[in-house]
Amino acid sequence: MSYVKVAEKSEIPVGEMKAVKLGDKDILIANVNGKYYAIGGKCTHRGGDLAKGKLEGTTVICPRHKAQFDVTTGKSVAKPKVPLSQPLKDEPVYKIKVEGEDILILQE
Repeated sequence: MSYVKVAEKSEIPVGEMKAVKLGDKDILIANVNGKYYAIGGKCTHRGGDLAKGKLEGTTVICPRHKAQFDVTTGKSVAKPKVPLSQPLKDEPVYKIKVEGEDILILQE
């Protein structure tokens, strides 16, 4: 296991998000008040691209059906605005660190 550079700090200003790919994993990086978090990048409801959603504080809102996830924990905090046939799963959380201007994620 090792950390892999996926972005630079300048690419993700405070209050913004960015989608990155690490191997076959889609990952969302969010900058909340200068601290970076990494969770799964596809909504666990129907695969919406979370990076195209909206970040409100620590919550990302999926652009497809408005499911919401806490970017600091990956936990589902609000169900989609459509009926669910199954429970909404939490997003995976990835270990992230910053070295200088580089943002790195632990590749397992």
